[in-house]
Amino acid sequence: MALQIGDIAPDFTLHADDGTSVQLSAFRGRTVIIYFYPKDDTPGCTTQSCGFRDRYAEVTAADAIVFGISPDSVKSHVAFKRKFELPFPLLADVDHAVCEAYGVWAEKSMYGKKYMGVTRSHVVIAPDGVLVDVQIKVSPEESVMLAFQQLTK
Repeated sequence: MALQIGDIAPDFTLHADDGTSVQLSAFRGRTVIIYFYPKDDTPGCTTQSCGFRDRYAEVTAADAIVFGISPDSVKSHVAFKRKFELPFPLLADVDHAVCEAYGVWAEKSMYGKKYMGVTRSHVVIAPDGVLVDVQIKVSPEESVMLAFQQLTK
């Protein structure tokens, strides 16, 4: 069943690009934006990540935090973050368990070949842990725009 606005965000612990472990519940009391993307250093994923980077001052002004999650390795995240100077943590969901919990791990198709992968999405979590925005299968530009609309409410 897909997550919906009003649900409690599933808790998780993942490894970040800086070698630390990040547990979502440790950020209760702050607004959290999590964006899910298929692969480091690909065109759409770069657009989405850089969109959050370019508006990061608004995130910090709202006492919020952003996390990017993909099934890429920590090593891949380190290179991607460095290349595009991303100011927020990238989390490695290598076994895609968090993507599955959030309903963004799905069958995809490219050139007639079916495979499993991340559907570009984001969620915004209120300080009390409740989902206030859930956007599944969203464009890179819309993801950034819609997530930031939640910060100004």
